[in-house]
Amino acid sequence: MAIVDLSDVDAGMIELVGGKAAGLGELIRAGERVPGGFCLTVDAYVSRDLPADELAAAYARLGGGRVAVRSSATAEDLPDASFAGQQDTYLGVEGTGPLMDAVRACWDSLHTDRAVAYRAAVGVADAAMAVVVQRMIDPVVAGVLFTANPVTGCRAEMVVDAAPGLGTAVVEGTVVPDHYVLTHDGPVRPGGGCLSRERLTELRETGRRLQEHFGAPQDLEWAFDAGGTLWLLQSRPVTTLFPAPPDTGDTRLYLEFGHIQGMLRPMTPMGVSLLKMAGGLWLRSVGAKVDPRDPMPRLVAIGGRLYFDLTDFLRSRSLRTRLGPSLEVYGPRVQGAVERMLDDPRFAPRPGLPFRLGSAVAMTLRLAPAAVAGIIGSLARPAAARARACRALDELSRRAVPPAGPATSAQRLRWVIQDSHRAVMSPDMLGLVWPLITGMIVGSAPAGLLAGVATREELDVVLGGMPYNVTTEMDLALWRVADRARAHRELFLRTPPERLAARYREGGLPDVGMAGFLDRYGMRAAGEIDVGVPRWEEDPAPLFATIANYLRLDDPGQAPDRRFRQAAERAERMIGTLARRARRERPVLGRLAVFLMRRSRELTGLRELGKFAWLPALRAARRELLLIGADLAARGLLERPGDIMFLDLREALSAVLDGADHRDLAAARRAGHERELRRHTVPGALLSDGTDVEALAPREPAGPGVLTGMAGAAGRATGRARVIRDPAGARVEPGEILVAPTTDPGWTPLFLTTAGLVTETGSPVAHGPTVAREYGIPAVICVRDATREIRTGQLITIDGAAGTVRIEPES
Repeated sequence: MAIVDLSDVDAGMIELVGGKAAGLGELIRAGERVPGGFCLTVDAYVSRDLPADELAAAYARLGGGRVAVRSSATAEDLPDASFAGQQDTYLGVEGTGPLMDAVRACWDSLHTDRAVAYRAAVGVADAAMAVVVQRMIDPVVAGVLFTANPVTGCRAEMVVDAAPGLGTAVVEGTVVPDHYVLTHDGPVRPGGGCLSRERLTELRETGRRLQEHFGAPQDLEWAFDAGGTLWLLQSRPVTTLFPAPPDTGDTRLYLEFGHIQGMLRPMTPMGVSLLKMAGGLWLRSVGAKVDPRDPMPRLVAIGGRLYFDLTDFLRSRSLRTRLGPSLEVYGPRVQGAVERMLDDPRFAPRPGLPFRLGSAVAMTLRLAPAAVAGIIGSLARPAAARARACRALDELSRRAVPPAGPATSAQRLRWVIQDSHRAVMSPDMLGLVWPLITGMIVGSAPAGLLAGVATREELDVVLGGMPYNVTTEMDLALWRVADRARAHRELFLRTPPERLAARYREGGLPDVGMAGFLDRYGMRAAGEIDVGVPRWEEDPAPLFATIANYLRLDDPGQAPDRRFRQAAERAERMIGTLARRARRERPVLGRLAVFLMRRSRELTGLRELGKFAWLPALRAARRELLLIGADLAARGLLERPGDIMFLDLREALSAVLDGADHRDLAAARRAGHERELRRHTVPGALLSDGTDVEALAPREPAGPGVLTGMAGAAGRATGRARVIRDPAGARVEPGEILVAPTTDPGWTPLFLTTAGLVTETGSPVAHGPTVAREYGIPAVICVRDATREIRTGQLITIDGAAGTVRIEPES
């Protein structure tokens, strides 16, 4: 079929007519007013044979005259990618010859550099082209309507941009349009411009109607002709919106939880379910009452990211004023966003607490004796505390092993739910928690005791080269593997990481110590708190990419082990310097601060141990779940074993026990997950109507070429930027500055060759800045849109103490 009338098109014909034509056909079927036209289908494009006679006949049936010729690719106007402006449109085309030329030009636009790059960026491998031909409308005013605010994400607002004449001027950005923000239900206030109250009201009602019809916020192109008739020229989903929180019937404020742990990638549904199950185990272990249907109701998955529902704390008269200082760990942008909400009448203070006081007191009394004893004991005998923590780590790993022998899927799932996390979610994790907490206290307390005596930069030096950090030890262990690989340098540099990983699994690589590394650290990965993420032991390709990165380091003075030793030596010298200064200026507090600094060298490195202790349970649970997934796939209840990660525990149970077929559900969730993996920015604070609270605040002014953030690790560095959004297969040349959305332990092997770190999110106590301080490299965190404002190869200077990034002018 080469040509089809738009009135005969529906949404299910996208592979034949492309996204734009499918949307127009659906508008017609919904009873909306759309200019008449037809579609030259994908079949003609695929054959590369223009059906000239059929095209001329269809043009004649349309009445001839001026028409709009618009591309309609199969990968266009999709729910997760709009392809706005990527293919061509031709207006005012008149005559059969010019029409055929315009069709061929639309076909060709599928392969322009910008269209190919866009498809690659949104994960679309290929596309085909249909072409829409419609009667031209001569508008007196035209523009676009978004049924949700595309800047803030607010679903309660619509945005209209309008200008006299053709709407293309608005779409292409060649005019300054009249801008209107309308509420879905409130009064319409035109405020001047080219649209009257009546026309704005008609647009709003049309937008509401179409949003309800399509089931999602829409981006509409429209035009009013000289007779005042509203014509719709396009409707497609608004693809840039972050997913909306669940509808609770109330205004809620959610705080993004993952970036504190250096994780902005979406979690799988099974990852969220298992995490909440584990949290419920811990709460029950300390005497809290837990709803088995949702053990942690304040932890909400939105777009696959974990958000904490802060609403009841914000509304609590006795707690709300303390929220600001307590949120410093989230960085200034999120902290400021929450503080602005204190003045919002929707979060007016109320009496009461957001938790049961009796339960909180009972939990405190239950934990307090062990906490006091554990902290005092750790301060008194730090070596014994470290040994106790290591014994606990070994015991937790031993207990995270399922029973030996054959088992049914039901038995495996029961073990995952009931036993996999029982030990690691005990109240004090078999004694590991108290040395860890003590280390965090002694690492941060000297800053308060030495305020005005020691600078932030000097105190950061004290935290450099910190021993006993399992993540640092992992990075240095990988460096030793790379050192052994130098004898085979060309092999590791010239072979793609994926091929090296395959050869390693086949036993075809020289022995450089990778097996020993994976035996200790193979349970790790970027985003490792998600049970749905493959571990390095399953796919070591990222490690081979990092080894190749290390092999490019030729300067012995920049060797990571040497840099780490030097950072430790600087720390010891700085403690001596501060000890003399503090004892002179603050004899009592100064001596206490020095004692704590020395204890920090023995305990603060343990801060990474808590998460590391959790990983054996996650690895064991993942293995069992994949075996269950294989069984369900064999029974025809899932397409493939890994699809079990796109179910939650209850859904997996229904498949195992009742034979529920979850193939369609898992496939839809996998597609949504892959869509979210491509999202580069995630709101730190989100309202229940979808509003990104940070987007409501004006940007803080900065000097020309200067981006402001937050101090992460003191020091200054100048180097070429290397922008990386995913550590898998990434490389950082020696001396480059890593610019990333965020970092977790899976990123830290890249730190060994970088001269500095810039992230868009984070916290001074998160993994990335902590490890940066220990390596003695500067870090600036919470730099908004850093991965978009900075380009790979640009020369930048970062100041980790001031929290600034300067983009240097090129000579």
